[in-house]
Amino acid sequence: MQANFVLDLGHKAQVPIISYSTADPSLNLRSSYFFQATQSEASQVKALSAVVRAFRWKEVVPIYADNVYGEGLIPFLTDALLEVDAIVPYRSVIPSFATDHQLVAELQKLMTMQTRAFIVHMDVSLGARIFKKANEIGMMSEGYVWIVTNVITSFLGSIESSVIDSMQGVIGIKTYVPESKAFKRLQFQQDYNQISTNNSFKLNVFGLWAYDAATALAMAVEDVWNSGGFGFNKATTHVLSSNSTDLETFGVSLNGPRLLKALSNIRFEGLAGEFSLINGQLQSSTYQIINVLGNGQRVVGFWTPQNGLKRNLSIIKTSMGYSTNKHDLGPIIWPGDSINTPKGWEISPKNSRKLRIGVPQTANFKEFVNVQYDPSTGRTIVGGYCIEVFEALMEDLPYSFAYEFIPFVGGYEELVYQVYLGIFDGAVGDISITANRSLYVDFTFPYSENGVSIVMPVKIRNNKNAWIFLKPWTWDLWAISACFFVFNGFVVWVLEHPINEDFQGPPSNQIGTSLWFSFSSLVFAHRERVVSNLARFVVVIWIFVVLILSQSYAASLTSFLTVQQLQPIDTNSILIELLQKGKNVGCQSAIICKLLIKQGFADSQIKVYKSVEVAYKLISNGDVAALLDETPYNNLFLAKYCSNFTLVGPIFRTDGFGFVSSLT
Repeated sequence: MQANFVLDLGHKAQVPIISYSTADPSLNLRSSYFFQATQSEASQVKALSAVVRAFRWKEVVPIYADNVYGEGLIPFLTDALLEVDAIVPYRSVIPSFATDHQLVAELQKLMTMQTRAFIVHMDVSLGARIFKKANEIGMMSEGYVWIVTNVITSFLGSIESSVIDSMQGVIGIKTYVPESKAFKRLQFQQDYNQISTNNSFKLNVFGLWAYDAATALAMAVEDVWNSGGFGFNKATTHVLSSNSTDLETFGVSLNGPRLLKALSNIRFEGLAGEFSLINGQLQSSTYQIINVLGNGQRVVGFWTPQNGLKRNLSIIKTSMGYSTNKHDLGPIIWPGDSINTPKGWEISPKNSRKLRIGVPQTANFKEFVNVQYDPSTGRTIVGGYCIEVFEALMEDLPYSFAYEFIPFVGGYEELVYQVYLGIFDGAVGDISITANRSLYVDFTFPYSENGVSIVMPVKIRNNKNAWIFLKPWTWDLWAISACFFVFNGFVVWVLEHPINEDFQGPPSNQIGTSLWFSFSSLVFAHRERVVSNLARFVVVIWIFVVLILSQSYAASLTSFLTVQQLQPIDTNSILIELLQKGKNVGCQSAIICKLLIKQGFADSQIKVYKSVEVAYKLISNGDVAALLDETPYNNLFLAKYCSNFTLVGPIFRTDGFGFVSSLT
């Protein structure tokens, strides 16, 4: 109301009005004589939305005061959040003079919601009460996200220590003030005055804006004064109102338009940074991303309209592009002294019970699931590949829920059935997806390679043979090549003998020259001159053929000498041959053992092993001819014993490993 009244006065009198407290962007649209020496509300919402996007929060609840200041930000904030795919499911409006009972009631209402990310936009006194009550009822614990806007962060230095203790883990945006010489000098004077007068007040960005606004006004007045004097034309009316506040009785400034133009053209480096009023508004600058920690605040990054989020200003000067990556910020301590980024959303905030996730305690391959008891701490430690995949999946979800691993002693079928009975909420481990299990429980998409494969011993070809250089070509190719060498020499001799002295002389010399010319073309070392054009054409074609033959031979010989040729013992219909020859096979999965029995293997032919080491002994000693199991298990075997073994298949198709949950 005050801003609107003063705006009307200035517009009527054509006198520029400068405000350094209100940031409502709609005010300067009503009058060209109204200047805002503060950053627009619309500028800080871009920084807020960049932070929300960086941490992938999909829902955010604004908590704001029920006044013009609080409501002015919300339309801009909502639009900015929608641009980063975040929605506002609820707006928490706090009365300006709310009682403690009203604050607690509203906060408890927020606790029942799934959203855990809040943006607080209100004056400092009301915001301090909000955080004290939130801390009392447990809303400043792990899992919550609290973001404050520029006003609260600017006055953090003047807030009581008890309120700061209640705000631990809060993040916020704060106008960045460069440490210029003038700013350091003013800061020194303030510190000196605090010591001499015992005054705890600390200068903030609003005070710096007021100082810069006064400086800009003085510069504009000086500019107008130098170009002419000041004066007013008092308005005259036929009947003057007796009310002294009647706007019709106000005069009109003769120099208002000139002062307006001078203020619009002012450019200088102020205490709060570069000062320029474009369209009546102080332009957006850099924001700091701060984290409330200990007795004060810690800067974790910066935001600029051009570069987005960056760790420090030196990176901003050299970087290209707009960033909303959380890794461009420093480490943040969240509410509850947590270093884990909150999800900002919980599935069931009313139910504090942790999900019970069953894990097989007797898993054969500890690399997949490993359950150990730590006697020093009395805790059960669960690890392994399957557990790490599950935890990584939970970390990547946009919401969070509490869970605990419960070791289960028993078979995999029994573990899956426990999920069906509701004893466990889910199961994690090397649990194969089967059609029978899918009838009464639900599976996630497989996270492992599927299929049943075979591990078999291999024979290594011994390439240490004196005649290895003959191996790249077959005997037929050797014979054909030799014939072509002789034939090419004969053709060249026929064409060159009548006209070329090099191919003349005694018969023995002619035969030797022809053969030498043909074979020396292998290394392009022939010295005989070719005179006939037809012979030259034949030689060109022959050299091209020789080039292909030599390169092919070199590549094949290199392969024979450097690449170890591995061959399985049985190559044709391996499974059928193993069955027909009565070979023993090894497996560890009960599902695969049942599958082998269906294929015709006798129980005596199937050797069950419980570890990779036992499997290696079985196949190395010849107790089994092959290992048949799901591909993840066989890959683990080959990772440890890759020498002299090879993987064949898959011979059957399976669905791989999946996480188990109930159908309801």
